[in-house]
Amino acid sequence: MPQEDLGDPDDLVLTERVGNVLVATMNRPEARNALNPELLQELSAVLKEADADPAVRAIVLTGAGPAFCAGMDLKAFARGARFDGLSWFYRDGVATPVVAALNGTAVAGGFELALACDLVVAADTASLGIAEVKRGLFAAGGATTLADRIPLAVALEMGLTGELITATRAREIGLVNRVVPPDTVRAEALSLAERIAENGPLGVAMTKKLMRERRWAEPAEIEAVFRSADATEGAKAFAERRAPVWTGE
Repeated sequence: MPQEDLGDPDDLVLTERVGNVLVATMNRPEARNALNPELLQELSAVLKEADADPAVRAIVLTGAGPAFCAGMDLKAFARGARFDGLSWFYRDGVATPVVAALNGTAVAGGFELALACDLVVAADTASLGIAEVKRGLFAAGGATTLADRIPLAVALEMGLTGELITATRAREIGLVNRVVPPDTVRAEALSLAERIAENGPLGVAMTKKLMRERRWAEPAEIEAVFRSADATEGAKAFAERRAPVWTGE
């Protein structure tokens, strides 16, 4: 699969293209990829640009160093910095499927960042959780809706104690898709993303939208996908026993 490195190694978000997958790596390893305003702004720009690029059919989000993301940069917070640069992603996400590759611990806003992704691959050494109450705060990045995904009692225990759980426990309660050795996290996440990217982009986007909104498709939505050039191409490719060539139209 062809790879292309994009940007500067000193960027706060490193990007790499692997076929139709964009790999975005948060690059503040010395701060455990804590989210300061600059990182939030840069990550926001990368995600928006990737989502607008029809050649990008899946995104892998990971972190440099031993942690995925330690959450909000508390030193910057203490200085009065604002942290709303990525609130749109926490709340609404992107149309492009996103796979979180948790190379290490994901805490507070870092855990919520993983929750905002569609699939999660975690290192078996990773810990996850909502630790905001330990700092006199609360989970403002979406984890207060955690009971929509896991039992209320479990969500409350995580939110009210601030204690972390293991990646294995997170998989048991349905918050993580795969738990693998640390040195295989990126490869496993990339494999999942590539399998998504092989599929028809219109069908993938509509599937994500409807599943996220937990509803049936409207007639116009069905028509838009089922009458598309990609739908015709998918049927022809099946009949001709070849791989489809998607155009996103």
